[in-house]
Amino acid sequence: MSRGAKIGLGLVVAVVAIVIVSVVRGKGDGAVEVREEAVARRELVAAVTASGKIEAKSQVDVQSEVTARILRITVKEGDVVEKGQLLIELDQVQFKGTVDRTTAQLASAEASLMQARANRDQAQRTLARADELKRTNPTLISDEAVEQAQQTYDVAQAVLRSNEAQLMQAEASLKEAKDNLARTRLFAPISGRVVRLAVEEGEVAQTGTFSRDVGLLMRIADLSVIQALVKVDETDVVRLELGDSVSVSIDAFPDTAFAGTVTKIANSAAAAAATGQSADRAVDFEVEVTLTNPPSDVRPDLSMTARIITDVRKDVLSIPIIALTTRAHQAAGDSAQVMALGDSASVKPKEREGVFVIENGMAMFRPVKVGIAGDEHFEVLEGLTAGEMLVAGSYQAIRDLKDSTKVKAAATGATVTP
Repeated sequence: MSRGAKIGLGLVVAVVAIVIVSVVRGKGDGAVEVREEAVARRELVAAVTASGKIEAKSQVDVQSEVTARILRITVKEGDVVEKGQLLIELDQVQFKGTVDRTTAQLASAEASLMQARANRDQAQRTLARADELKRTNPTLISDEAVEQAQQTYDVAQAVLRSNEAQLMQAEASLKEAKDNLARTRLFAPISGRVVRLAVEEGEVAQTGTFSRDVGLLMRIADLSVIQALVKVDETDVVRLELGDSVSVSIDAFPDTAFAGTVTKIANSAAAAAATGQSADRAVDFEVEVTLTNPPSDVRPDLSMTARIITDVRKDVLSIPIIALTTRAHQAAGDSAQVMALGDSASVKPKEREGVFVIENGMAMFRPVKVGIAGDEHFEVLEGLTAGEMLVAGSYQAIRDLKDSTKVKAAATGATVTP
C-alpha cells in the first residue's frame, strides 16, 4: 500500500470515529431542545377583530317622484347643503299644462254645480206649489201632475249630487297636478354633504319604481355622526355587548386608531350577498360601531378594521397560547375503574387540554382549565401556579412531545421556530 493510500485511509477512519462519537453522545443526551417560559401574572385583553366599511349615521337618497328632464343641478358632489336647499330643477312644461287643464275643468265643474243647484231649487219650488194645491183644492191639480213634479225634483237632486262629486274630482285632480308641478323642484331633505351625484343636466329623472339605483339622483349624508358597519362571525358575536369599547383602524388613515363603542348588534344573520352559495357558508352578523372622534375628512365606504374589546382581566395567571395542547390523558379515577373492572372492560383515555410542565428536566403533561384568550396568552383558571416552567415552543416540539420526555432549554441565541 502506498503512502498516499495509507494517509487517505487514516482520514476516513478518523471521520467515521468522530461521527460515531457524536452519535453516541447524542444518544446519551436524548433531550429535546425547547423554549421555556414561566407561568406569570399579566393583564389580558380579549378582543374580536372584524372588517367592514365607514358609514354615516344618517344618509338619504334623493329621488324624483315624477319623470322629467333635468334642467338644472345647483350642487356638486362634495358640497355641503342645508335642509331645504334647492338641489335640482326639472322641466315643468307638461306639469304646468296639466295644472291649467285641471283648473279649467274645476271652473267648468263649479259652473255645472251652480246650474244643477238652481234646477234643483226650481224643481223643489214647483213640487211645493203642487203639494199645496193638492192639499187646499184637489180639483185644481191632478195626481199625475203632482207625481211629475216629484219626479222632476228627484232627478234634479240626483244631478246636483253628481255635479258635487264631479267638483270634488276636479279639485283632487288640480291638487295632484299642483303637487306634481311642485315635485319638479327637489330640495335637500337633511343637512349634510353630497357624497354621490349620479346624474347630469339633460338626463331624464326616473321615478325608480322597480329599482332604487335607477331612480337615484344624489345621496346626502349627515357626517356629524360616523359609524363603522362590520360583520362578525357567529362564533364571536355572542361575546359582544352593547357599549363594548372598540379601536377602529381606517385604511385611509394608517397611522391613527379611532375610539368607538358598539351601538347595535343584529339579531339575525346578514343576508347572503349572492344566491347559490353553499349551505355551510360562514354566518356573519352585522355590528354597528359609533366613532367617538372621527376625522373631519372621513368619507362613507372607506375600508376599516375594528378591534372590539370583549373582556379585560388584570393580574391573572397566564400561559402562552402556543403552550396549550391536547393529549389523551387518563385521570386517577379512570385508572381505579379499570382495576375494578379487570380485563372485562377498559376506559379509553380522553383528549384533554393541558401544557407540558418542566419538572427536573422532564416534560410532564398536566391538564389545565383556561379562561379568556388575549393576543398571545390564555388565562389560567385551574391546574398551574405562578413560577412553574412550561414548554412554550417550538410548535413542532410541542406537537411531537410525549409525557415524561427529557427536555432542555434551547441554547442562548438559538432560533426555535414557533
